[in-house]
Amino acid sequence: MSKMNLPNKLTLLRVLMIPLFLALLYFQSWPHHWLAALVVFALASITDALDGNIARSRGLVTDFGKFMDPLADKLLVTAALMGFVDLLRVPGWVVFLIVARELTVTGLRTIAADKGVVIAADKWGKVKTVSQMVWICYGLLMGWVITAFSIPGGAAAALHLAFQLGMAVVLCATLLSGANYLWKNRALFSQVG
Repeated sequence: MSKMNLPNKLTLLRVLMIPLFLALLYFQSWPHHWLAALVVFALASITDALDGNIARSRGLVTDFGKFMDPLADKLLVTAALMGFVDLLRVPGWVVFLIVARELTVTGLRTIAADKGVVIAADKWGKVKTVSQMVWICYGLLMGWVITAFSIPGGAAAALHLAFQLGMAVVLCATLLSGANYLWKNRALFSQVG
């Protein structure tokens, strides 16, 4: 068995950071748990950018990486969203729609791969990913600011309003990117039988 390459190690590190992220997110007896969770989430997100760039630039793309990299991303984002349902009152239906989009696109990519077609990320997919990461980081930062400092009611309400607006942007970008993938690759469905 060959040694695992650096990009795959970074992907595995991202997966291993998820339980730490969740533990910090829910460790509410410590006022800085939000900030610690943000740091772990940000570091995990950085490994996402690093592993793909290193794999492509050094010719280290593997089947393991192709499988685990997107899975690790989805697990990290889903973990944060589930925490937001509990701690920031994000409606469960919002998380359901985001996860449903991810599963739909993953299924579409599986069908395409079976037919020898590669569905690459497009600009809408990238907008979706960036908007999700920024919104999650904002939510974690907001949680820290509100719990660690004495924030007046009006300022806290403004922070929550910005969080809700960010959620709307993320949901729109997520659904639009999913619809775009389905529309651009609709020919694959006529071949399913």
